[in-house]
Amino acid sequence: MSDERYMRRALELARLGSGYTSPNPMVGCVVVHEGQIIGEGWHQKYGGPHAEVNAIAAVEDKRLLPQSRVYVTLEPCSHYGKTPPCADLLISHGVKDVVICNTDPNPLVAGRGIKKLFETGAQVKVGVLEEEGLELNKRFFTFHTRKRPFILLKWAETADGFIAAANYQQEQISGKLAQRLVHKWRSEEQAILVGSRTALYDNPRLNTRLWSGQNPLRLVIDKQLLLPPHLHLFDGSQPTVVYTYKHQEDRDNLYFVQLREDEPILPQIMEDLHRRNVLSVMVEGGTFLLESLLQANLWDEALVFKNLHKTLPAGIKAPGMAYGQLQSIQTLCADQLLHYRR
Repeated sequence: MSDERYMRRALELARLGSGYTSPNPMVGCVVVHEGQIIGEGWHQKYGGPHAEVNAIAAVEDKRLLPQSRVYVTLEPCSHYGKTPPCADLLISHGVKDVVICNTDPNPLVAGRGIKKLFETGAQVKVGVLEEEGLELNKRFFTFHTRKRPFILLKWAETADGFIAAANYQQEQISGKLAQRLVHKWRSEEQAILVGSRTALYDNPRLNTRLWSGQNPLRLVIDKQLLLPPHLHLFDGSQPTVVYTYKHQEDRDNLYFVQLREDEPILPQIMEDLHRRNVLSVMVEGGTFLLESLLQANLWDEALVFKNLHKTLPAGIKAPGMAYGQLQSIQTLCADQLLHYRR
């Protein structure tokens, strides 16, 4: 029970890095000596010190480390990346007792950190609160096990099941609280993907202006490069990738990826995003793109706002959710938030 208590604290710390660590995972670390926490830390930002480094630095008396138990939510890294190996750091301080939530699926680690610790005679316990750790870093685990980003679908629909008005006319469906929550979600995902119709008719900015957080990478599918240049997506305010069949030179924070016309589009996009180390993508429409991902089984979760007080006389039907399992329903003023998993 004490192992679970301290690991739960490490998981709480790890969550503080949400939206800032990608493509690295969120990791927390707690150092315990004789039942007292003497140091704790988390991975705060990609490229910055890892959780173990921050936790060790927080320990005032380093002489206590050889008699301490270290709790870390993910296997300590064993390779040189942006920072030196954390397994080596623990070993250099004489740490002999390590409790780990999850092993690292990254091929650069994949058990090597645990092996290093074992070889020094350290006691290593793995799998404490394993399911909670997998949920915390589901984007990271999906990326390394499925070789594609974690795909989160999001849309709003009316009480009678429309995602937009007739002729794709823009229609505000969800309430202000839901809109703010969407901007929070954007800050937690690495990229946002839309189709050409959504880009044209909604002219979205796809930023986090209603929430404090990092703007995501913007992605748009424009097969024939027909979208007009005045759209917000092309304003150069944040990196934007256009997937197209046409050849086009990159410019001003705008990057073009030429797709092969004789192959399905979605697998090519997944391949490109994996190559770019994009761990997660939120898909914000439209219906054709959302339905395509659902039918291709290229999705992981879906968040759907349903405004119970709004109807339309006609319009564009929202995607069907026969493909997923409903996990929860929350009420946000006039909206219901439905959460599905694949």
